[in-house]
Amino acid sequence: PLVTLSQQEIDTVVASVCGGAANVQDIYPLSPLQEGILFHHLLQERGDTYLLHSLMAFDSEDHLNAFIQALRLVIDRHDILRTAVCSQGLSRPVQVVWRSATLQVNTIEPAGTGDALACLRDCINPRQRRISLARAPLFSADTLYDPDRRQWLLGLCFHHMVCDHITMALICDEITRILQGSAAALPPPLPYRDFIAQLLRTPAPVHEAYFRSRLAGTDTPTAPFGILDVQESGGRTAELSRTLDASLTGRIQARARALGVSPGVLFHTAFARMLAQLCGHDDVVFGTVLMGRLQAGSSAEGGLGMFINTLPLRLSLAGMTVREAVLTTGRELAALFEHEQAPLALALRCSGVAAPLPLFSTLLNYRHSLPGGGTDGWHGMHLLETEERTNYPLTLSVDDTGNDFVLTAQAVSGIAPDRILRYLVTAVEGLVGTPGNEPEGPLAGISVLPPDERRQLLETFNATRRDFPRDSLVHTLFEEQVRRTPQALAVLS
Repeated sequence: PLVTLSQQEIDTVVASVCGGAANVQDIYPLSPLQEGILFHHLLQERGDTYLLHSLMAFDSEDHLNAFIQALRLVIDRHDILRTAVCSQGLSRPVQVVWRSATLQVNTIEPAGTGDALACLRDCINPRQRRISLARAPLFSADTLYDPDRRQWLLGLCFHHMVCDHITMALICDEITRILQGSAAALPPPLPYRDFIAQLLRTPAPVHEAYFRSRLAGTDTPTAPFGILDVQESGGRTAELSRTLDASLTGRIQARARALGVSPGVLFHTAFARMLAQLCGHDDVVFGTVLMGRLQAGSSAEGGLGMFINTLPLRLSLAGMTVREAVLTTGRELAALFEHEQAPLALALRCSGVAAPLPLFSTLLNYRHSLPGGGTDGWHGMHLLETEERTNYPLTLSVDDTGNDFVLTAQAVSGIAPDRILRYLVTAVEGLVGTPGNEPEGPLAGISVLPPDERRQLLETFNATRRDFPRDSLVHTLFEEQVRRTPQALAVLS
């Protein structure tokens, strides 16, 4: 057993499961990030930031049904996909694995004529929609026939509580193999409980000692543009993506090899430099998404579930050269990896920032992704769009496909995602230099302002020279202006 429950609590859990005790396969605690996601789910009254969705189109109803059947087989195979969360009436929330959890499919009847895709998009909008975490599976499927395009549409919602980025790629891979008739060759599923058991072996004081050593002296939030609300997660965000050109991609890879680090370390260093400029101080803290599988035991490579975690990374790079800053960032990340499954709440308590102020309001997610999104083998099926969100005002994701780097910025109102992308790209360009001219100077010399914005700030905004009568005194000119426009505002402070 990985959790201790009273008989009353057991009865509460059993009552939450369709089919009762006979349908309860297992009960165990939540992972650290699952606890955080549950917190935000309970905090929101409308919509759900961590309800992710995809929109798909199918050439025929048979292709649609084949996909749904394949997804149901994948859900049947893996315990984490048949998991619900029970939090009411318990001293601590638990996740409950159901023996049987059938994906329900809802067919939408469009109201009159109109854009079927827009109708389906509105129906599954996670800013308005919620699903119950107490009922497995934490998926929902809505279908709609589009007569104008003669295709079947599927809106698939899945909760981040049970899926991370790698898990979704593994689900897509299993669906592909099932559709290709290779279901019998799928590897045996790995139980998610093994991962939970593994992370419970590290005592909380070990994590606490590390984070106190790194964060105790931090008393100022790192919050670009002064945006401190990290809980208003239901608001509308703007998103923009950009693929780096081949030349810059090659320079990033070459520079990383020369310094003996991964490209992810360069992006973390550039992100820290950007935050230092935006916040006006060199000692910055931001959230970084850890893959969470380094200490996951047998589940690390092919296990499905929520393995990732978000933890604060503090970087104080003042006075360092570019090389020193990159190597320091690499060492800090390596030390953080040893605590990759520490609870974020524990880490935040170790800082000197007094609640309710946040320690940080930005998130960097560097991850390895498949170039085609894992859907290349889906014949007669097309992925139209997909969306992932977080509760942070500014999130920047870097998808490393092996051949390209795709940068995506998500930002709340007041932060322009295109400017954030340009700032980060400018910082990265400064870190890697040009072929044969690698930077070895101070990190402080690396600018985050693109050339056109620098010209605007230094030249355009300062082009204030005006012609005026040289033979008149200032107070005389003021008096003349008063006579011309006596009702106009003279001074605004």
